[in-house]
Amino acid sequence: LGHALEIGTGRRLAHGEAVAIGLMFAAHLAHVLDRIPLERVDQHFAVVGEEYGLATDVPAGLVADDLVALMGRDKKALDGLTFVLDGPVGVEVVAGVAEGPVRVALDRMTW
Repeated sequence: LGHALEIGTGRRLAHGEAVAIGLMFAAHLAHVLDRIPLERVDQHFAVVGEEYGLATDVPAGLVADDLVALMGRDKKALDGLTFVLDGPVGVEVVAGVAEGPVRVALDRMTW
């Protein structure tokens, strides 16, 4: 999501800001895919949002359809939508993620 946010905002977001929001999205997506419990999402927020004080929400005015399309064009898109996600054995590349869970995770981000 980070790179999609950079492009979708016309580079108004700094790379680090987009990455921070992307980290929170990845935590939400990992939870939607039953890779991590909700408590782990809260731990991600505690570090990204509370400890470091970085943005954790998708900026207002962006359209989910546009972000999903941009994520599909990311250089890491190996087999459909591809993400680096937390999970039971640590962080892994997860390829072939369906759009449905991605949209659910996006919906959990403040719009």
